[in-house]
Amino acid sequence: MRPRDLDEVVGQRRLLAPNAALRRALEAGRVHSMILWGPPGCGKTTLARLVAARADARFHAISAVMSGLPEVRRVLGEAAEAFARGERTVLFVDEVHRFNKTQQDAFLPHIEAGHIVFVGATTENPSFELNSALLSRCRVHVLEAVSADDIVEALQRAMLDAVRGLGAMGLGVDHDALKAIAQAADGDVRRALTLLEIAAEIAQERRIDAATLSQVLADRTRRFDKQGEQFYDQISALHKSVRSSDPDAAIYWLSRMLDGGCDPAYLARRLTRMAVEDIGLADPRALDMAISAWEAFDRLGAPEGELALAQLTLYLASCAKSNAGYVAWKAARADVEKHGTLEVPMALRNAPTALMKGLGYGQGYRYDPDVAGGVALDQVCLPGALAGRVYYRPVEQGLEVKLKEKLDRLRAARDAAQHRRGPSGPTPGEG
Repeated sequence: MRPRDLDEVVGQRRLLAPNAALRRALEAGRVHSMILWGPPGCGKTTLARLVAARADARFHAISAVMSGLPEVRRVLGEAAEAFARGERTVLFVDEVHRFNKTQQDAFLPHIEAGHIVFVGATTENPSFELNSALLSRCRVHVLEAVSADDIVEALQRAMLDAVRGLGAMGLGVDHDALKAIAQAADGDVRRALTLLEIAAEIAQERRIDAATLSQVLADRTRRFDKQGEQFYDQISALHKSVRSSDPDAAIYWLSRMLDGGCDPAYLARRLTRMAVEDIGLADPRALDMAISAWEAFDRLGAPEGELALAQLTLYLASCAKSNAGYVAWKAARADVEKHGTLEVPMALRNAPTALMKGLGYGQGYRYDPDVAGGVALDQVCLPGALAGRVYYRPVEQGLEVKLKEKLDRLRAARDAAQHRRGPSGPTPGEG
């Protein structure tokens, strides 16, 4: 069922449309070493074979899962001999990310010498899994998951080929059934063909009906890599949906991750982080709710406990947002690293002994509850080198609206009081 020319490839229009750069290069026989990056069943192996056909070259395929360095060296030696005879070799390496960096280096001199046109296929991000030397010698082409409509076309072609080529009896299946199979395949043409084959085998009277489909599609799963790029893309989408106050998108991405088998404890931890990083003091209840939802899941488990995480997600996405606390924390840490060990102001130091009192420790400290208004406005609490520094700037959201009003008044009053006091404070040993 593999496509025999570029016109039979379903999907990948961005790369293989009539005016696309890659298609024009292949049709002109100008092939180049490349990395094909895309999800399973999107056509990486097919495209590699078509590259070899267009280049009028030998095609040799190895799998990084099954092959070791000795076999790689043998294949590369054969390619060098063929090159000496004037023959080109397209070397297709499936799951190329499975090779370590040393094994990947083995291809470099042969690519440089022109012995091979290297075509590597990977489902993982090449930036993370392939070394820079190999990447610099290849173009990366990103393949996309095949749409359900394109998969239906592939299924129809497969059925027609079976009738024409094998003399098979007609199989009764309507468009809706093919559409259901295509959607269940989740962008994977190979998986769709497998599902169609299974359905044909168990179909009663050569007809795929609803009962047949219910058996075949009972264990549908979505693409999700618990440690790969899909995982990080989806947690990024969840976090940014919460930050953008979009509860509908947030609950969708939470559902996708749980459906894919993501550890709910990880999601609870990330949602708690959102409560403190993105909501903060705009709604302090968010942190309490996050801890409560985490504990609820620990007690209930799945699937009941997932509802607690879902409700938390909806609340976080819906409530007021402020990263002012997060920004203040980062700014304070940056000053700690920049300024080193600044001295604590004398008035704020602890003075448990007579000697320390005599040296001025604690001298001039004003106990705020004893001061009119409850705040000693002229008391300096930051080290001298950081006097006047402002880290926390509340935003006009939620509870921080009130906090901002209060702090603006206090900061203005404190500046005025300290200005009247002047730059010099109590000197050690005075009094």
